[in-house]
Amino acid sequence: MAARSESTPAPAQFTEATAELHAARWRPELVVEEMPAPQRIAPFSTAVSADVVVREEDLGTGRLVLLHDPAGNPAWQGTFRLVSFARAQVDLEMVTDPLLAEVGWSWLIDSLTDHGADYAEPSGTVTAVSSHSFGAMAGDPARADVEIRASWTPLLTEEHRLTAHCAAWGDLLCTIAGLPALPEGVVMMPMRRPGGSPR
Repeated sequence: MAARSESTPAPAQFTEATAELHAARWRPELVVEEMPAPQRIAPFSTAVSADVVVREEDLGTGRLVLLHDPAGNPAWQGTFRLVSFARAQVDLEMVTDPLLAEVGWSWLIDSLTDHGADYAEPSGTVTAVSSHSFGAMAGDPARADVEIRASWTPLLTEEHRLTAHCAAWGDLLCTIAGLPALPEGVVMMPMRRPGGSPR
């Protein structure tokens, strides 16, 4: 679902990038749907959400927003910006690892590099939290979560398409959920529309 000014037609670059995002083929562990896009961050935007699901168990969740400002944005160093959120439950021991933040950030950078996604100006945060229940909730098990919030500028050309960034984001979601990289030759599944019907 794309957000845009009613009086301003979408630029061809944004239309093409939006089509690539919504036609992307995803790893089989991902259930991806279109979602409402933020309307005040940039003149044009579109977004998807995703859940990492294995054997009907939800392992992680995330969303990816594509922003476009035809006039350019100095902070982006470009006219496009991808904004990502990824979260998954992890082992309690992981949140005490002092290197977890650096490792979590490397998951994003490595995914972009592995898929040949050309980008600039990456930024973000890695947050690890643990939760312990008390009182009437004392019987609930302790849990730990890792969140990666990031954004980067995709450098889109005829040779470097948005599809590489989508594949990298899919790998990031699966990695944070504890799943290995997709083996070569495994077929990725098409995105699902709202309501669960595949494209």
